[in-house]
Amino acid sequence: MIKVGVTGGIGSGKSMVCKIFETLQIPVFYADLVAKEIAVNDLQVVEQIKQNFGKNIYTSQGELNRKILSEIVFNSESKLQLLNQIIHPAVAKAFNNFENKNNNAPYIVKEAAILIESGAYKNIDKIIVITAPLKQRIERVMKRDGVLEQDVLQRISKQFPEEKLIQFAHFVVNNKDGAMLLPQIIEIHRLILNEPS
Repeated sequence: MIKVGVTGGIGSGKSMVCKIFETLQIPVFYADLVAKEIAVNDLQVVEQIKQNFGKNIYTSQGELNRKILSEIVFNSESKLQLLNQIIHPAVAKAFNNFENKNNNAPYIVKEAAILIESGAYKNIDKIIVITAPLKQRIERVMKRDGVLEQDVLQRISKQFPEEKLIQFAHFVVNNKDGAMLLPQIIEIHRLILNEPS
């Protein structure tokens, strides 16, 4: 089973690229979405987050106050690492289950914002890095999340720069406005299928 990782900086268009893989009948594991679900539904994880970040990080309805949590982890490297240590093992377990469930697929895709930074790339066979000009990435995130430019820049500062991500890439997808995504993805799909696992 070939495991393909899709990564790129915030606002680069990872989800859009993954939707194309899904139309090609390739199963996609959205690590960041799964992490969000785990932070609310996995009781062991919830308990660890409460212990390390305070009980009031969850509302009385059991919802995670992501705004408060984001402010804590984006202002403290050690708190960010702590949160990752709590969530990443549970995400890795969920990915193993996903892999077993889709073992008839020609390959599977794992979409993750910090695939390289977290070290998760070591269990991946091929890495696709999505690139886009910084200005466009900032505009996309501001529009999508309703946040200010400085908030986006702060998030970007916590991720590896594109140049560093590209060093790990087997394939690079250019997603600047006006770039044709579909032909790039179809070509990568063809190459992956032709390559021996």
